[in-house]
Amino acid sequence: METYKILQSIAIPYSALISVIFGIMVFSFPIGAYLFFNAQIGKDIDYGYPLSGFEFIKHFGEFGGFEIADLFIVAWVFFLIIFTISVLGPKKNFLKILSTIMAGSYGAQNGNYLVQTIKWFSILIVLSEITDIVQQEFGVKTAPPPFENDLLQFFGITISPILEETAFRLILIGIPLFLWYSKKGSAGLFFKSLWNPSNLRAENSKKAIILVVAVGVFFGLSHIISDQSWSNGKFAQATISGIIIGWVYYKYGFVASTLIHWATNYLIYSYGYFVSSINEIPISTAFSHSLLETIEILFVITGVISIFKLLIDYRQKKLEV
Repeated sequence: METYKILQSIAIPYSALISVIFGIMVFSFPIGAYLFFNAQIGKDIDYGYPLSGFEFIKHFGEFGGFEIADLFIVAWVFFLIIFTISVLGPKKNFLKILSTIMAGSYGAQNGNYLVQTIKWFSILIVLSEITDIVQQEFGVKTAPPPFENDLLQFFGITISPILEETAFRLILIGIPLFLWYSKKGSAGLFFKSLWNPSNLRAENSKKAIILVVAVGVFFGLSHIISDQSWSNGKFAQATISGIIIGWVYYKYGFVASTLIHWATNYLIYSYGYFVSSINEIPISTAFSHSLLETIEILFVITGVISIFKLLIDYRQKKLEV
């Protein structure tokens, strides 16, 4: 009974926080587009910068002149489509789920991708902050890879969730899960399970959890062993992120996992570069700006409540057993 009263008391603040974060997500789309096409963050480089790696297409005539703008637009539209899908379903739209949360009923959260995205991304932020604080106490710093140009960094940050979700989630988690849990080898089930592994209806999740953790560790390693790598302090943060995103992919599918990755990259850096551009300050300094700190506080509070809710759910299931 006490647990129920606590959940009732935080229902309205929690739903309000989710609504605000939804607004932050929506506004990041035009902000990012403005930064890429109108701001001067690239200095002597703009959106017309040649896109390397597509030189072979020049032999096919007019399709040879690819620019970074072409790939940015594709990625931007892709994320907008994924975001729209998350608002509408899979079972109930965002507003309907939000109204049930506001009424104190949390059980329907699984019916919407976006609510799960906000919940787990907020949890990821909290755990990343705790990890960073602990590592700093031991003198372990987390430094991003060097980038000579801010526009090219923002471009890379934007497209990387698509590439990494395809590699680390669809290929390294989705395909093995299908091979382990599918009871029939149809092409339809294969693609449905890649989109959302819950379609496999796995009765035993032990192998899936081990796979998610293993791929999460590999995801963390990939951030510190590549040519453009972070400092070693990124390993723990990236591993935690990889495990959380992998778990979300296993439970809720490609839409939710991709949006969490999009939020860690495009969403955060669109506001970061916006503050950097307006105030003419380095991107590293921009993250200490009051706007970014306020957004971070909103995510942390939401994450703390989400963790509290998960602990209550776990306790209730233990009592029922």
